[in-house]
Amino acid sequence: MTLPTDSKPQPSEPLDPRVLLASERTLLAWLRTGLALMGFGFVVARFGLFLRELASLGTAPEPRDLQMSQWVGTVMILLGVAVNILAAVQHARFIRRYARGEPMTPKVLSLGTVLSAILAALGLALAAYLVRI
Repeated sequence: MTLPTDSKPQPSEPLDPRVLLASERTLLAWLRTGLALMGFGFVVARFGLFLRELASLGTAPEPRDLQMSQWVGTVMILLGVAVNILAAVQHARFIRRYARGEPMTPKVLSLGTVLSAILAALGLALAAYLVRI
């Protein structure tokens, strides 16, 4: 009797394509979220330019500080990039673990939890900025 040369544990049953397709749908949802963050970040970053143009037309007072919207917008763009990268890494890890038949253990600090906390902090910063101007 010869032992197989591949020492990786094999799953006891064939891989369910529904699980793989659900994982891919989850990945695509995270990619949409990342793209939306990047797009909205661009709008927020350029909001100061819009306020400056309104002031030059005389329809609005001159804004005092335009740097906050640029910084928050840039952070949101970078956050969108990070979400896309982390979603791809998380998807690849899941597929590898599933193919090996390893059990899935949920994490306390998931990508969604961390993203929610960061977006809440950015939202509070923007609200404080809008009250200040």
